Amino acid sequence: MPSIDALADRLSTYLGTDQVNLVRRAYFYAEQAHDGQRRRSGEAYVTHPLAVANILADMHMDHQSLMAAMLHDVIEDTGIAKEALSAQFGETVAELVDGVSKLTQMNFETKAEAQAENFQKMAMAMARDIRVILVKLADRLHNMRTLEVLSGEKRRRIAKETLEIYAPIANRLGMHSIRIEFEDLGFKAMHPMRSARIYQAVKRARGNRKEIVNKIEDVYAFRIIVDKVDTCYRVLGAVHNLYKPLPGRFKDYIAIPKANGYQSLHTTLFGMHGVPIEIQIRTREMEEMANNGIAAHWLYKSTGDEQPKGTHARARQWVKGVLEMQQRAGNSLEFIESVKIDLFPDEVYVFTPKGRIMELPKGSTAVDFAYAVHTDVGNSCIACRINRRLAPLSEPLQSGSTVEIVSAPGARPNPAWLNFVVTGKARTHIRHALKLQRRSESISLGERLLNKVLNGFDSSLEKVPAERIQLMLNEYRLEVIEDLLEDIGLGNRMAYVVARRLLGEGEQLPSAEGPLAIRGTEGLVLSYAKCCTPIPGDPIVGHLSAGKGMVVHLDNCRNISEIRHNPEKCIQLSWAKDVTGEFNVELRVELEHQRGLIALLASSVNAADGNIEKISMDERDGRISVVQLVVSVHDRVHLARVIKKLRALTGVTRITRMRA
Repeated sequence: MPSIDALADRLSTYLGTDQVNLVRRAYFYAEQAHDGQRRRSGEAYVTHPLAVANILADMHMDHQSLMAAMLHDVIEDTGIAKEALSAQFGETVAELVDGVSKLTQMNFETKAEAQAENFQKMAMAMARDIRVILVKLADRLHNMRTLEVLSGEKRRRIAKETLEIYAPIANRLGMHSIRIEFEDLGFKAMHPMRSARIYQAVKRARGNRKEIVNKIEDVYAFRIIVDKVDTCYRVLGAVHNLYKPLPGRFKDYIAIPKANGYQSLHTTLFGMHGVPIEIQIRTREMEEMANNGIAAHWLYKSTGDEQPKGTHARARQWVKGVLEMQQRAGNSLEFIESVKIDLFPDEVYVFTPKGRIMELPKGSTAVDFAYAVHTDVGNSCIACRINRRLAPLSEPLQSGSTVEIVSAPGARPNPAWLNFVVTGKARTHIRHALKLQRRSESISLGERLLNKVLNGFDSSLEKVPAERIQLMLNEYRLEVIEDLLEDIGLGNRMAYVVARRLLGEGEQLPSAEGPLAIRGTEGLVLSYAKCCTPIPGDPIVGHLSAGKGMVVHLDNCRNISEIRHNPEKCIQLSWAKDVTGEFNVELRVELEHQRGLIALLASSVNAADGNIEKISMDERDGRISVVQLVVSVHDRVHLARVIKKLRALTGVTRITRMRA
């Protein structure tokens, strides 16, 4: 069983006497604070923080991290305030402890939400001091090592969270040893029987290893540790001179490190008798980084005020990105979804036009690249060139490609991008931009709807006294008038009801004062009903749907017949003279069956400058065919031209426009 004296002896090999004594002080403080508390195993609770400190000692962490490990449960479990810790051990240690402390019990709707909130708190603490995550990983590792005392359901829940969040974080920070143990312990907790069988199989195989080696030619692997980077390349030249390298198997992770900071030279050689020999060449620092990742930074840290570099700098950059995603995310669940997406084990390496290397998750597209360069570049992206050729924005990038983004002032993200982006940063910023765009469009539509009703009483929003507007905002618990207009535009509040309240309940407003003109450029808060597919020129009505904004229907659409004359649900609309765009219409064409039927129909539609978006055919009998066409047109006049062309075809007996 570990003791503070044994730990102190270990720490004295790399820490000063004063620092070791501070760690001792923190231990005795924690021992007294947790006096009487026991773990599920029956051991004194202080054995847990002592074990966490031992894990950090394996990584040669600094004395402040070890003190935080000793004290990490004091705030939550013993009622001792952060201020008391600060007075005893200093502000830095108190901040570390506060960052690692678990969330106080809160009434979350789901465990997923609790997990997300907990991770959000940890992300903010990580941004202040990256050592928070190292103490947290050590805390989780000891909990995983002692899972057997918990119930099966709780074991599986903790293991699942570890595999989904903590193991990928350890990998992202280059902490290979901890990541491997997380995965092994997590698999054992999730699948105990499978784990036991695999363990026995491995044990049997190891027992017969000499016999296996004697019977077959094995693959030999060597790791060569040298003093400096220059020597790595000299050794590479020496081994390539000794045996021929296998083409395509050389990797230079020193010049282009992995995203988690891993650095090494990898090569495979043709050895004696054709036996392949795998070689890894790295410096002592790279070896330590490969095993402990960011934790290795404290082994090689400078006494000066140099900026962090290598793995430590990459970790800070990742934490900065996590914090940015948190600020942009709509809620905690959206945030943790983005973080999970971003914890990819594989990367592609692409170049900017100026030769800068960008690391992206495997499967990333030009849109992911654009947001990695800068948020404004992503938001204004309209096209891309990959290796100097125009390419689709959705095309997955390959390592070694040069990517150039074509942007335009005033361009906005396309909602369709969410279908193919893979990085959390791109997804978060696209959603954020779309929310802002939706809010802007909702406010604009809401203002038009409210003014239309107010105009019916010879008034307008500008004429309504400011104090009257403020009273309504207070009543609805809204901050500014834009919030009210957004609610109206989204269909959450009816313009008719709001107008009556603004002008006084006693005032009877006319139910109609000319239709509201639709321009077709209202964006995300206006859509066209798929049941009746209205097009410019059709008589139309608007149905205000909560959360969706306005849905445009044909005036006689059966789906809104019951609410058609309810001024709180529907509003009379008209088409503006300058309306533009393309609108889909479904046509049903009955005609005699003949060869090349589809080609004939397509040719006729194209001759009228229309586009066929969808086509399906059904035989009513052996002689007559029924074809369903979805055609894209500009307005009713354009539709009439398309129908005229179709009627001119030989054998056409009937053309019907489909609607609800």
